Amino acid sequence: MKVKKGDLVQMLAGKDRGKQGRILDAQPRNGRVLVENLNVATRHQKPQPIRDASRMGGTQMSPGGRIQKPMSVPVGNVMVVCPVCKLPTRVGYSTREVKGETVKVRVCKREGCGQELDQ
Repeated sequence: MKVKKGDLVQMLAGKDRGKQGRILDAQPRNGRVLVENLNVATRHQKPQPIRDASRMGGTQMSPGGRIQKPMSVPVGNVMVVCPVCKLPTRVGYSTREVKGETVKVRVCKREGCGQELDQ
């Protein structure tokens, strides 16, 4: 998987196509990512007592009702946005010397850019 937590990505498919958001969680084993404020679903939830709440006073309850929560999307439906050219781009790899060690870094593959994607 060429995306990781914290990357700015753009949706390529689905109801949120064209929108951008940050990756909150990456699940490489499942090939899915959780993107902030995109692919949001409504779930109905009953009020639940909060575990390990303070023992002073009564039990605290988490609110119930209609809860908006982001759902994961396949990693193939997102594309990393380059921080320099501000366009969705494919991710390539390049090697670089850092303190005598060779390190593999991600780079933008857009023509003329070639900027590193890792901050």
